[in-house]
Amino acid sequence: MPPSLDGPDDSKSLVRKMLREVLVGREDPEGFFAMCVSLLGHQETRSRFLSLIQPLSTANSSLYSTLASIYQEYFSKTEDDQLELALALSVLEMKDHQLSTASQESRLQQPGDRLNQSSSAQLTSVSKPQGSSHTQLTDVAGWRKNTYSAQTGPLGMMVVEGDQTVEEGDQSEKPKRSKNRRQRRKGGSQQVVGLPRSPSAQPPVLLWLRRDLRLCDNPALIGSLEVGAPVIPVFIWSPEEEEGPGITVAVGGACKYWLHQALSCFCSSLERIGSHLVFLTANGEGNGVGSSLQTLKELIKETGARTVLANALYETWLKERDDTVVSALQKDGVECRMLHSYCLRDPYSVSTEGVGLRGIGSVSHFMSCCKQNPGSALGVPLDPPVSLPTPAHWPQGVSLDTLGLARMPRRKDGTTIDWAANIRKCWDFSEEGAHARLEAFLHDGVYRYEKESGRADAPNTSSLSPYLHFGQLSPRWLLWDAKGARCRPPKFQRKLAWRDLAYWQLTLFPDLPWESLRPPYKALRWSSDRGHLKAWQRGQTGYPLVDAAMRQLWLTGWMNNYMRHVVASFLIAYLHLPWQEGYRWFQDTLVDADVAIDAMMWQNGGMCGLDHWNFVMHPVDAAMTCDPYGSYVRKWCPELADLPDEVIHKPWKCPASMLRRAGVVFGQTYPNRVITDLEERRSQSLQDVAVVRKEFGQYVDKRTGCDLVPLPPCLVSEALGLSHRGSDVVAEGKQFLLPVITRMEFKHQLEDPDADAASNPYNAVLKGYVSRKRDETIAFLNERDFTASVMYEGTQRRERLESDHRRMEGLPRPPAPRGRARRTPTAKDNFSIVPGGAVASLR
Repeated sequence: MPPSLDGPDDSKSLVRKMLREVLVGREDPEGFFAMCVSLLGHQETRSRFLSLIQPLSTANSSLYSTLASIYQEYFSKTEDDQLELALALSVLEMKDHQLSTASQESRLQQPGDRLNQSSSAQLTSVSKPQGSSHTQLTDVAGWRKNTYSAQTGPLGMMVVEGDQTVEEGDQSEKPKRSKNRRQRRKGGSQQVVGLPRSPSAQPPVLLWLRRDLRLCDNPALIGSLEVGAPVIPVFIWSPEEEEGPGITVAVGGACKYWLHQALSCFCSSLERIGSHLVFLTANGEGNGVGSSLQTLKELIKETGARTVLANALYETWLKERDDTVVSALQKDGVECRMLHSYCLRDPYSVSTEGVGLRGIGSVSHFMSCCKQNPGSALGVPLDPPVSLPTPAHWPQGVSLDTLGLARMPRRKDGTTIDWAANIRKCWDFSEEGAHARLEAFLHDGVYRYEKESGRADAPNTSSLSPYLHFGQLSPRWLLWDAKGARCRPPKFQRKLAWRDLAYWQLTLFPDLPWESLRPPYKALRWSSDRGHLKAWQRGQTGYPLVDAAMRQLWLTGWMNNYMRHVVASFLIAYLHLPWQEGYRWFQDTLVDADVAIDAMMWQNGGMCGLDHWNFVMHPVDAAMTCDPYGSYVRKWCPELADLPDEVIHKPWKCPASMLRRAGVVFGQTYPNRVITDLEERRSQSLQDVAVVRKEFGQYVDKRTGCDLVPLPPCLVSEALGLSHRGSDVVAEGKQFLLPVITRMEFKHQLEDPDADAASNPYNAVLKGYVSRKRDETIAFLNERDFTASVMYEGTQRRERLESDHRRMEGLPRPPAPRGRARRTPTAKDNFSIVPGGAVASLR
């Protein structure tokens, strides 16, 4: 029995909630009565049903009469009639169970192929109520045959559609699916009801949840329903396993906080469908995979479960952990399956056969590989269940707070440092929040995404990345909704391909988070200035666009993709700090921190990944693209808010009078620039690359100028067309080098090693849309400020001479000028201010 039905008041509340569904037309009276019998039991329904519907006698007399007549008809049946119906349905279940045994495995792998026979399917699982018998449940099903032609499926799932039954194995009657996912979710007319297979208690199913904290389109959740047994959702926290080898920083502080909030929201979602989530902490014993495996074994022993289902994870160390768990549990006779869900394409199934390796690292090459070697069908997203069968006894777990995911640091005086306060204000951590944000984007921002997704001052991006990372929104659901939207920008849909590409690269190169893929770049001369790194992390570089982005990251845990490129370019190309430092900071502060995506991005930005960024974001001029009016900088750097648009991105060029009026004092209210000569720093970065490419010439293709990267064993096997010899060749010490995408300015530098960045015809620095008008405006303001300053100094000098002359002559001082300083009469001059006396003396 679900926890929400432990007491009579709770069951009464749930029945009244179901009754509201009848009132609004989402449930028929017969279905409502059947669910009452299932939840309350035979005797409880007989004694309490009429009192529960009594308020309808005055509010809706017709519905009350209908329900009362259904009640009288059902309980007027003799016990012999009820027993006959129960025996008949039990025989049908036994036959269907025998027919389904051979094909149950394939159904578990692709639950969506069977469950989504209708574009509006709703999944319901009815648990066996305490105090009732299987006869009572089949009684309800048999009684409903008077209205619906119902038949149980091979896994005890009863499929009812209007006045006819859609048999699960009958594909000829498969209804046509709507291409618009949002339309498909509306107007549900079919209901799938899970029934117990036999009167005896079934061993429960363990639903092992990790990064799939959702009800919608959750294959493992639906697969657990197909077993036809009670479901126990569990979450096991093992930080040692999550981190993996090296310095991955897989789960940083911001991610842990999001996970805590997401788990809390998911608990509420499960409670709404009559279940709850059991939290467990792995004791950390053993090395690597031992803790989660040991915890599952203890849980299996405690609950008697014989099936474990989970959605697969694709980080290499987690994949190895899961493989070990599956193997160990299967040896113990426990069925354990990992279902594909986290990516659109299983990265371990991607092959380059028929495409080749040329262009590897680009999303176009990856999409060609997927098209040339298609995997299993993507399928239609799965609808959420409205109920979960629950066990008679729940295992003992711990509280969510015990996991320590949202533990805040304390000061010496004992007070808490709540660094996540702004993150809480900026995000809705629930699955409903994910869908609301998706719907809002598809109704507004998607129309500007193709051309203006780089704008930092406007909400033109979806901001769905954290929901995808923690599985509160599945990529299949997102893709389906995006394809069903009125505007379907290819750029937005390709983002999911980039995500899958990152995971494929991580499977090929497990050391992606810390080891440069291009050997020469491991020897790059990086700066060791920790002061520069600290200024970058805190948003105190003196470059407003960079500072605004880094402050947004710290306060909200997020920034859009364009700004991530800006701050990464500044760290690498201008501060000459290693890309690993940026990767580690992002992993700790981003709420969507993803090892695969961040590692691929920082490797490409650090010039050592499979791909090269063909651009370097200028920390000032890039603002003309993403923040042309300074709104973004004013929001996150409020100390600069009073500066005009023309100078807000380069305040060091602002006239002194404007700085005084805006209250900006460099080194006090706003930091001085950590570096001043951007062009020189950029040229030095280019020269450093030229040096290492020359020293490691064996990793540069002399013909094309492309960098060469050693191939991993799996790609060697595909390239050689051999299934087993590739790894043997590598084991013998033979190394295969592959030319990869290389920035054109690096290739040109081989021909002219002494060329600097400015003279390189392939200079990759982006300057933004327009900069000439802004620079001319700044020059004009400075010239006017200089003129006004000279006039002001002349006036002060004249006043001092007159004052000295009067004092020497013994004359009284002149009266002070009345009024305050006023603006100059020029209409277009909104900023220059000179004293009133100076203006009068010039007339």
